[in-house]
Amino acid sequence: MRIGLVGYGHGGRFFHAPLIATLPGATFVGVVTRSAERRQQLSMDLPGVKAFDSIGQIVEAGVDALVISTTLKGRPALVLEAIEHGVAVVSDKPFAANAEQAQALITAAERQGTLLSVYQNRRWDSDYLTLRKLIDAGALGRITRFESRVERYSPQALGNASGGGWLRDLGSHLVDQALQLFGAVDRVFAQLHYSTEHPTVDHGFFVSLTHANGVISHLWGNALQNSPAPRFRVSGTLGCYTVEGLDGQEEALMAGKTPKTEGEHWGAEEHRRWGWFEQGPERERVPSEKGCWTQFYRQFQAAVQGQGPLPVDVYDALETTRILDAARLSAERQQVVSTKIE
Repeated sequence: MRIGLVGYGHGGRFFHAPLIATLPGATFVGVVTRSAERRQQLSMDLPGVKAFDSIGQIVEAGVDALVISTTLKGRPALVLEAIEHGVAVVSDKPFAANAEQAQALITAAERQGTLLSVYQNRRWDSDYLTLRKLIDAGALGRITRFESRVERYSPQALGNASGGGWLRDLGSHLVDQALQLFGAVDRVFAQLHYSTEHPTVDHGFFVSLTHANGVISHLWGNALQNSPAPRFRVSGTLGCYTVEGLDGQEEALMAGKTPKTEGEHWGAEEHRRWGWFEQGPERERVPSEKGCWTQFYRQFQAAVQGQGPLPVDVYDALETTRILDAARLSAERQQVVSTKIE
């Protein structure tokens, strides 16, 4: 399969290019970027991978699929352009600025008969895969409360609107995971945090989701948190699972490591980073599953070749966007918003 990448900013450079470049059975055709600085970075990072000026130009070179990893503001137009060229498309997250925009892209892809997926790579985080295994095995009993956080101290991120604010950007991962684990949401309550210097771009959020099955999900994200709480704390009738810190794949990619350089060790978490199962005085380590962001591209590759479903269904991404819309509305109105579909 021949794959092209549109955009070589932080996301394109670290979260997509290394995975595409090491995907078995695939050819990394090139990157669409007009930035001289990013073209230089590309030539240093991946010698031999060509830079292109436009989607039209890289399509002429021959691609089966395009990955769109640009800022949110311009991304939907580029996704639409790729769809109209008739190639399979991966959109970075957040999928769209709102549900109406997301639906328009889905409609365009269906009309064109083009495959469209969204890069919700954190479905393949080590901690999430471990939690999913525990829930599926019934080890925690009936889940009552799901707490999920991505908290950092990154003051340089304030005012960065490339992802549409922290709720849209990181919130899309947390909402997607909650929906995958616990299904449809009936009610949403949210609070957003802004700095005095950047009153229009949120750098923190709290979102409460009431799922139709009765589970309550509490989701947090913050760029100014000096003391992060556990990544997950999941309470059930038979015990609680907690895990600290983020999955290590991001850190590895930022350090220049790839699935090819690390081989079978890719995605493996050190013992000290494993989570805990607790029930009363009982406390024991839970071995972490291996993280595997490459699985997204393997499944996407198979789907393009007609050998399986897309790794992320666009209607999942549409529902995530709909919940994020409700969260923004809740924060504006300072009240609970119903999302129940009658």
